[in-house]
Amino acid sequence: MKKIIGVFLIAGIGGMTALGLDHVFNKQNQLNKSETAGTSAKATASRDVKLVSLPVSPAETGVNFVSAAEMTVPAVVHIKISYPVEQGYSNDPFFNLFFGGRQPASPSQPMAAGSGVIISADGYIVTNNHVVEHAEKIEVILNDKRSYQAALIGRDPNTDLALLKIKEKDLPYISYGNSDDIKVGEWVLAVGNPFNLTSTVTAGIVSAKGRNLNVLEGDHEHGISAIDSYIQTDAAINPGNSGGALVNTAGQLIGINAAIQSNTGSYAGYSFAIPVNIVKKVTADLLEYGEVQRAFIGISIADLDAQLAAEKHIKDLRGVYVRAVTDGGAGEEAGITEGDVIRKIADVEVNNVPELQEQLGKFRPGDKIMVTIERNGEEKVAGLTLKNNKGNTSLVKKEKSEVINILGAAFEQVSPEEMKRLNIKNGLKIVRLNGGKLRAAGITEGFIITKIDKKEVNTLDDLKNDLENKEGGVLIEGTYSNGMRAYYGFGL
Repeated sequence: MKKIIGVFLIAGIGGMTALGLDHVFNKQNQLNKSETAGTSAKATASRDVKLVSLPVSPAETGVNFVSAAEMTVPAVVHIKISYPVEQGYSNDPFFNLFFGGRQPASPSQPMAAGSGVIISADGYIVTNNHVVEHAEKIEVILNDKRSYQAALIGRDPNTDLALLKIKEKDLPYISYGNSDDIKVGEWVLAVGNPFNLTSTVTAGIVSAKGRNLNVLEGDHEHGISAIDSYIQTDAAINPGNSGGALVNTAGQLIGINAAIQSNTGSYAGYSFAIPVNIVKKVTADLLEYGEVQRAFIGISIADLDAQLAAEKHIKDLRGVYVRAVTDGGAGEEAGITEGDVIRKIADVEVNNVPELQEQLGKFRPGDKIMVTIERNGEEKVAGLTLKNNKGNTSLVKKEKSEVINILGAAFEQVSPEEMKRLNIKNGLKIVRLNGGKLRAAGITEGFIITKIDKKEVNTLDDLKNDLENKEGGVLIEGTYSNGMRAYYGFGL
């Protein structure tokens, strides 16, 4: 990639013009150092020519990053993750997801590191899901070197976000900004801990919005798509920056740094952050409900490009095309039909699928919003009530239980078909591990618990009743989906 930052001014009027330019090219196509080309010219015609230097650096534009850095650095934390020995991962899991898969760490030191952002004075911290998803232990180190063991409040793979909590008060924190208001070309700061270098600040501009990287899989079993809509910047981030802050020049949080795009594994010019308006919604849901509330219009959509517009005889390419409408969905009830083009969600323009999903991600089932559509060349506004993926407006609240938190897992009933295939008559399946006693014991996702201390387990209530007041050792029996039976023991 060739990237030359500078200003080149060429002036000529009438006759001969004197021109001075400094030009540096690296033969290996590496990133050049920033230069400002000094240019002067002397008119040889009957009038003088005045050349004006254009600003190319924050200093020349009057932008000062010092205040923003002072406001934000104390509120960005260093996160160290410990994994069970058999789970060892190399530094910054999402980085490895991009470039070749996870690499085993040393069996004696299964560790990883990332960053996090304090969002409240009483110790709530947001980071990336990929930083903590396999953690057995989460250590948070503040900018002033104080260290804490963090509790995992919840995580959301569909947005790559997680919420942590440490026991402390009067902490410095970063105030939320509004990611809808940021503009391409706006200066931003990235704050994090790359390569275990704590409290590192880099600067850049917003390069693009609504960028789809296609790296989050979503929950296809429940019909939930990932919200894969990023703020793209050229602020340098590297492995270890994951979960750190992207802030504006006022020191407000506008995103959580999540990824880089590179062919080498190191920063190569582009980095990506999760918009803060999504962060606000997800963390609020995890704190209040224990689960993220997903809202749906009930439509199938596609990006509106030149080819599709020509096929459908659409002149204006702004917006998102409606391919189909779900029977009984919020869209159908509001009068949205196949062939409509969605221009706005609430009062925010949407020009591609990621942008539409980003805006919907701010709402919950039951919320009433206005959707602006174009139909046959005319613009219309439809009011609708968003629904969940089951077609109603109910909210899902995760039942809180101390023993479930200690186990660090989510469970579901085993289907009759799977029980028949595995030749078992009961069981409770582990569908997600967040770190905790089960992962520490060596259990992995997909394991079906059939017995606890020789007692049969059929439901979550069985599991809680068996363990709620238990002290000492626990023996768990069960089977994996390949039929392998296993036994695990641990202490409560």
